[in-house]
Amino acid sequence: MADRKESSKSGTRAVALGYDQTTMNAPRVMATGRGYIAEKILQIARENNIPVERDPLLADALSQLDLGQEIPPDLYKVVAEILVFIMETDRSGGKTAR
Repeated sequence: MADRKESSKSGTRAVALGYDQTTMNAPRVMATGRGYIAEKILQIARENNIPVERDPLLADALSQLDLGQEIPPDLYKVVAEILVFIMETDRSGGKTAR
């Protein structure tokens, strides 16, 4: 799972993505929220050592999707880049900094 966080005039926004390449065609929106809900999403991510990526434009685009909806093809590249970064960081024991 990867999370996105945005700080804006309306507060914190978070979108959690999930992806299982054996059962999904593309990553899906697992949770989304603003304010208190966003903070809870981020807290759960931290507690479970789930990487958090800050990208306001991506967070805005992803927050428009419904829960359980696969990300659209126009977001594949940017999400894939983030997932590759996360996998590389996991393999290196967290030594890669973005």
